[in-house]
Amino acid sequence: MNLRTGLLNLPNMLTLVRIAAVPLVVVLLLFESREANFWAALVFALAAVTDWLDGWLARKWEIVTVLGKFLDPLADKLIVMAALIMLIPLGRVPAWAVFLILAREMIVTGLRSIASAEGVVIAASDLGKYKTIVQMVAIIALLLHYDYYWLFGYEIELFHVTMQHAGLFFFYVAFVMTIWSGADYLVKFFRVIAK
Repeated sequence: MNLRTGLLNLPNMLTLVRIAAVPLVVVLLLFESREANFWAALVFALAAVTDWLDGWLARKWEIVTVLGKFLDPLADKLIVMAALIMLIPLGRVPAWAVFLILAREMIVTGLRSIASAEGVVIAASDLGKYKTIVQMVAIIALLLHYDYYWLFGYEIELFHVTMQHAGLFFFYVAFVMTIWSGADYLVKFFRVIAK
């Protein structure tokens, strides 16, 4: 299968749509308003859905490609890191935590490249998959940011959801899972290399 054929399948096209969503999320976050934040959260949420959908389709239709294996994690990292970096100047996430998340992603990506060059595949752990889900939930809540008062469609203060606080809660849960899964990956990498 040549590169063009590998690129022109639905799972890879969905991955490319996710990459194309990155600048849109960034531009929307330049405008700090409830409406712009809502649209940024919606675009991010749709991108998160394509992350699940492209992998599911590729496995179901048995069209897993080398290009897809490269683009899919790249698209995930691009949209997650773009959103988190844009949230720093808005004061919604601590810069030190975003730096550590970015460092973890770069280290794991580098180690994956080394392992791949040696013909070794270190599979992603379930912890890493759960981390991604929690991270996506956290980012969507942080993008929404503003307080929402609702109960059955009526704007009343009986049920008060503070998106920023909910987002930070999930962000810190995802942060712990990120560091933990990164350490787990390092242990797996050095075990494989030591053999």
